[in-house]
Amino acid sequence: MILTLGLPLIGSHLAQFAIGVTDTVMMGWYGVAELAAVVLGSSLFFVIYIFGSGFALAVMPMVAEASEAGDETEVRRATRMGMWLSIAYSLLVLPLFWNSGALLSLLGQGDELAANARDYMRIAGFGVLPALLVMALKSFLSGLERTQIILWVSIAGAVLNGLLNWIFIFGNLGAPEMGVKGAALASALANGATLVMFAAYAGLARPLRGYVLFQRFWKPDMEAMKRVFLLGWPISVTLLAEVGLFAGAAVLVGWIGTREVAAHGIALQVSSATFLVHLGLSNAATVRAGRALGRGEVEDLKRGSRVVLGMSMLFACATVVVFFTVPELITGLFLAPDNPDRGTIIPLASALLIISGFFQLVDGAQAVALGLLRGVKDTRAPMVIAAFSYWGVGMPGSYVIGFVLGYGVHGVWYGLVLGLASAAVLLLARFWIWTVPRLAGAAA
Repeated sequence: MILTLGLPLIGSHLAQFAIGVTDTVMMGWYGVAELAAVVLGSSLFFVIYIFGSGFALAVMPMVAEASEAGDETEVRRATRMGMWLSIAYSLLVLPLFWNSGALLSLLGQGDELAANARDYMRIAGFGVLPALLVMALKSFLSGLERTQIILWVSIAGAVLNGLLNWIFIFGNLGAPEMGVKGAALASALANGATLVMFAAYAGLARPLRGYVLFQRFWKPDMEAMKRVFLLGWPISVTLLAEVGLFAGAAVLVGWIGTREVAAHGIALQVSSATFLVHLGLSNAATVRAGRALGRGEVEDLKRGSRVVLGMSMLFACATVVVFFTVPELITGLFLAPDNPDRGTIIPLASALLIISGFFQLVDGAQAVALGLLRGVKDTRAPMVIAAFSYWGVGMPGSYVIGFVLGYGVHGVWYGLVLGLASAAVLLLARFWIWTVPRLAGAAA
């Protein structure tokens, strides 16, 4: 059951992630300076985007529990208000994208790097709204266990993004050569097209018509909005703490040099791709935990939790083997063979990829633990744990090892390992030692 639910979600995450990978690969072929700008700009874009995604992700356990109870009205109310909150957030943060150049300069980035990253973010910012609405609709469909459509629409969006990148970055088919701006435009347009496809399915597919998701969409539902907000804002803060750790690491690496930023971006793209398998399993854990909560079956929750954690650990072990054996083969795909900086960037990126192998196990464990806790609507304590682990352990560790001890970009990545390990241990303890016994006591 977990594989049936989780595999399409894993595939959809990988397809969505392919948009960022395509940007990185194509910009790497376009130029190293442009690649560094897209790495930096997309990192900060993702921080802002992910901070607003908690409301969309809160829809998933709410829909799963309501669907298990046969409450179609609650499914509709939660999804609509999750979309409302996503729209409001997107409009509020748009000025941040437009004024991102000043922010990047304050963070100590070079003038050329900051200007190029600003150009990227000014265009990419218009893609936040469709991207968050896509996440809300994916949560709605995931909660109903309709994951096949999520996979196919996500693949279509990724293919479209690749085509648009080819057109706008390099100036093909009569389009102007836009470089960094072209990558941003392609991603924004691909997110918009993906939203149209998901909305059409959610509103018109025969099995979903009973939810009348978009009927009187304009009408506010303050009670449902409050429930989504209270469940969603701790998820947003948790995600911000984790993603902010990696964005902060990108800023630290930016203090070292442009080639180091490029190497960091390549290694991070690869390790993030494997993480999406764990994220898909985490989503499946959220849905199954939410449905178990709706039925009041704690034993099913415990059995499913063990299975999904075991699957995550098996995949992590396989990933470690690959990262340790063929790192240069993987990272070499990101730069043109005749790139003059290839001899410097690829060995550095390969070393970082080997380091990332150390946090595959703990990264997967903390992701699945978060998914299980969200499924049973336990979000505030995980938020505190995440903030402590990533910013009380991870970021200080990256700075101390990287700069005080002098290990440079390698030390920054060792700090990431420490933060993720802390989160994994504490979140798993939260679930097994506190949450599960509490639910068992309530069901008794």
